Amino acid sequence: MSLVRLIGAEARLMGKRGFASAAPTTKLFIDGKFVESKTNEWIDVHDPATNKVVTRVPKATQDEMKTALESNRKAFKSWSNQSVLSRQQIMFKLQALIKDNMGELAKNITKEQGKTLADAEGDVLRGLQVVEHCCAIPSLQMGETVANVARDMDTYSLVMPLGVTAGIAPFNFPAMIPLWMFPVAITTGNTMLLKPSERVPGATMMLMELLNEAGCPPGVVNVIHGQHDAVNFICDAPEIKAVSFVGSDTAGKYIYERAGKNGKRVQSNMGAKNHGIILSDANKENTLNQLAGAAFGAAGQRCMALSTAVFVGEAQKWIPDLVERAQKLKVNAGHVPGTDVGPVITAASRQRIHELIESGVKEGAKLILDGRKISVPGFEDGYFVGPTILSDVTPSMRCYKEEIFGPVLIILKADTLDDAISVVNSNPYGNGTAVFTTNGAAARKFVNEIDAGQVGVNVPIPVPLPMFSFTGTRGSFRGDHHFYGKQGIKFYTQTKTVTQLWRETDVTHTQAAVAMPTMK
Repeated sequence: MSLVRLIGAEARLMGKRGFASAAPTTKLFIDGKFVESKTNEWIDVHDPATNKVVTRVPKATQDEMKTALESNRKAFKSWSNQSVLSRQQIMFKLQALIKDNMGELAKNITKEQGKTLADAEGDVLRGLQVVEHCCAIPSLQMGETVANVARDMDTYSLVMPLGVTAGIAPFNFPAMIPLWMFPVAITTGNTMLLKPSERVPGATMMLMELLNEAGCPPGVVNVIHGQHDAVNFICDAPEIKAVSFVGSDTAGKYIYERAGKNGKRVQSNMGAKNHGIILSDANKENTLNQLAGAAFGAAGQRCMALSTAVFVGEAQKWIPDLVERAQKLKVNAGHVPGTDVGPVITAASRQRIHELIESGVKEGAKLILDGRKISVPGFEDGYFVGPTILSDVTPSMRCYKEEIFGPVLIILKADTLDDAISVVNSNPYGNGTAVFTTNGAAARKFVNEIDAGQVGVNVPIPVPLPMFSFTGTRGSFRGDHHFYGKQGIKFYTQTKTVTQLWRETDVTHTQAAVAMPTMK
């Protein structure tokens, strides 16, 4: 079934916005086929804008997970021996197919995750850029050679795949994060067992349909669904050599430790508390617009959301202007044109956000914009939180210590740039940060002294393009090699070094022998 037919069949079952009384089931993807699970345990996926069930996701059985893994293992034998050019060709085709189906992928993301259609297209685009970078795999996977390291001796290195790998993806980027994982893994010659978030499975399943259409052999990528049992299966299976994870602190630390104890490589992107430092010489209008977008876009559900602002000196006078901009943002269902802020992912997430806002108030922060009581006409059952701003926050408060993961901006105040840098460097997270200034010397000082893996200068969300790598540090990351870029290639490969000796004196003929052979 083509992606268009797959989406069409789903649409007929779901209605205009997808709400039949009996929601369709999400399939497993094993050995190139979409397979109905035989499980007795199912997870309902709700549209965050309506609270209506849009699909049911299986908790894959142990036998189903073993079948998927065995398929990966068998596929590795032939896939790893395919030419690098044939793997490159599949990426070329996948890139074109994703472009052609970007709109349909975005619609599914909005339905399951809630983000606006424009943001959902951005989700797909940033993943597509990783696929495009993987099209350069013949150059990215080149080894090194030194001739004549000794007389008649050469040494060269080969960049080899690991085997079966696994990916565990989060809910906030249903297309981008899986595309951080499986394209890099398989173009380097590995196979992958992928577990998308059980809250947003649809985009991954659509990508598997496109991967089939691109000509990827069966078993190279398999998809299972589930929660704790699926995670433990991935961490424990000896056939799996490396695990990629993006998600919460609790899960990330658990996966890093459990998979690591079982001898696996792990790259684990976890929580964040990204600070924006606003100096008084910054371009005021541009800075405030960027702050509002980076804090409240995607309903704050980005690991690189600029959730914390530190206003330095005279810049503190701009805070009322920021509130005014935040008040103008339109909160609505993601598919409604003109929406700026969609719903958060679940009712439980909304409740936690409310609790963290209230904790800030109780600990002495000023609630200068409260979005907790917002109601969206026509979507009264949705999980909405309006833009919220807490000012006069201190580092000792719970709302500062914990990642809120919602449309909430907390504001701290500092007298000097040195004080602001100290605040950022004292925070345990190190995913990203940004400074807003027109002073080159101040920007340079900030870049040199700040302890965070990704730094923006007048750029609020400094996520690198795939020719670089996503380089969160400190409490935001565990592992040795980061996602995508050169580090991503290193994570999914190992180096084999060959030293060979062919003595020149062993050359027996300098020209063709035409005489009758004789015994000597």
